[in-house]
Amino acid sequence: MVDKSIWLGLAIGNSRLHWAWFKGEKLYLSWDTAYLAANHIQQFAKSQTWEDLPPEMLLPEQILTTDFAYPIPLYVVSVVPSQTELWQNYPNLQVITLDSIPLKNKYSTLGSDRALALWGAKETWGIPVLVIDSGTAMTFTGVDIDFALVGGAIVPGLSLQFLALDRETANLSTVELPQQLPPRFAKNTTEAIQSGIIYALIAGIESFIKAWWEMYPDSQVILTGGDRTNLFNYLNFQYPQIAEKVKCDHNLIFWGMQAYRKQQNLS
Repeated sequence: MVDKSIWLGLAIGNSRLHWAWFKGEKLYLSWDTAYLAANHIQQFAKSQTWEDLPPEMLLPEQILTTDFAYPIPLYVVSVVPSQTELWQNYPNLQVITLDSIPLKNKYSTLGSDRALALWGAKETWGIPVLVIDSGTAMTFTGVDIDFALVGGAIVPGLSLQFLALDRETANLSTVELPQQLPPRFAKNTTEAIQSGIIYALIAGIESFIKAWWEMYPDSQVILTGGDRTNLFNYLNFQYPQIAEKVKCDHNLIFWGMQAYRKQQNLS
């Protein structure tokens, strides 16, 4: 039986695609893939069964047992215009832009993904709230009790900092993210890189959180994005009293899509 309540969310990030599968208001699954080539997107647009969909979408097996209404409603938020363009011919597409997000005091170059994550945080965790998105770029973005933008900051993300040293230096090799904090004063190059990046970044996170709580003492702080687990673990090792008050939520941006659908009376 065809289930007309099924829809997909797609957040096009700087380095990956982030997917979510919904039935109405319920989010069942989320997963990540590499960017899709144009021919894969064309195949997706023509697919009328799960089996027709390109394998590059890495569909979880749990969602393959329910028939969907063709074409699957697809809600997209993107920070990569060239990638957004590839999806413009999809027959049932809704691109969520900054203008459609009811955030007050927003500025024209604010990323729609940041604004949508704030909307998701508002609906799920309440406001005021500080969202720390640990993706390719790490962003700090806060809103007050009126859902008005307080402001934020952008720095290179955890993985990007490691990658930058690997790409832009001659004698520093690729370094893996450690599971625990490395020695602060390292005695080999690998641990020195880990120490420099991780301790500096965690100190910055701690500083931003403390500054936010000085302004909004009872506010939630939500950590999201692909590096959230590693960063939360590091924060917990170094500043456990801070970490115990921080929440992790991988799906903030998709809760924002859900809020958008509610506003459009599409739930």
